[in-house]
Amino acid sequence: MTDAERAYYAQRAPEYDDFYLGTGLYSARSRPGWHEEVEALQAVVASLRAGKVLDVACGTGFLTRHLKGRVIATDQSQAMLAIARARLPRGAVVQADAFRLPFPARCFDTLVTGHFYGHLDGSDRARFLAEARRVAGGLVVIDAAFREEFPAESVQERVLNDGSRHTVYKRYFTPEQLLAELGGGRVLHAGRWFVAVAG
Repeated sequence: MTDAERAYYAQRAPEYDDFYLGTGLYSARSRPGWHEEVEALQAVVASLRAGKVLDVACGTGFLTRHLKGRVIATDQSQAMLAIARARLPRGAVVQADAFRLPFPARCFDTLVTGHFYGHLDGSDRARFLAEARRVAGGLVVIDAAFREEFPAESVQERVLNDGSRHTVYKRYFTPEQLLAELGGGRVLHAGRWFVAVAG
C-alpha cells in the first residue's frame, strides 16, 4: 500500500461508516433499497459458521461485529483499528499486512474480507488469494455488485468530508465473476449493491 493510500484510509476512518449508514456525504445519494440490503448483508455475515475466523481489512469493524466464534480482525490502518477495537470487545484486533499475514498455515476455519478484494489489481489479487488459502480453510469475499451504469473497473476520485481528494482503484463484480476468480464456491448474497460469495 502506498503512502497516499495509507493517508486516505487514516483520514477516512472517522467517516467510513457513512458509506453503510447513508450519512455525511452519502446522505444526498439516491440508493434505492440500500438500507434493507445493508441489513441483509449483516444477516449473511451473522449466519456464517462460528469457528476461528479471520477478518482481513476489517476497517471499522462494521461487518466484523456480526461474525461469530473466535474472531481476529486485521487492517493496515491504525485509525480504522481504533474504531474496530471498540466494536469488538471479545475479539482480537491486529495491525497486519494482508499479503503477509502474521499467522501460521491453516490456523483459521474461515477468512472473511469485505470491500478489499475489489481494490486489488491482478497481481495483488493473486498474492492475496494465495495468502488467504495459506491461513484459512474457507474464504468469504464481500464486495460491490456490478451495475450496468458503472464500468466494471475504474480509477475513482473519492472526496472526504474535509474536501480532500483521493484516487482509488475499484472493481465491481457479478456473483459468477467473483466465484470464477475464487475457483468456485457458492453465492451467499447477490443484490443490487453487494455481492458475497464463499469459495
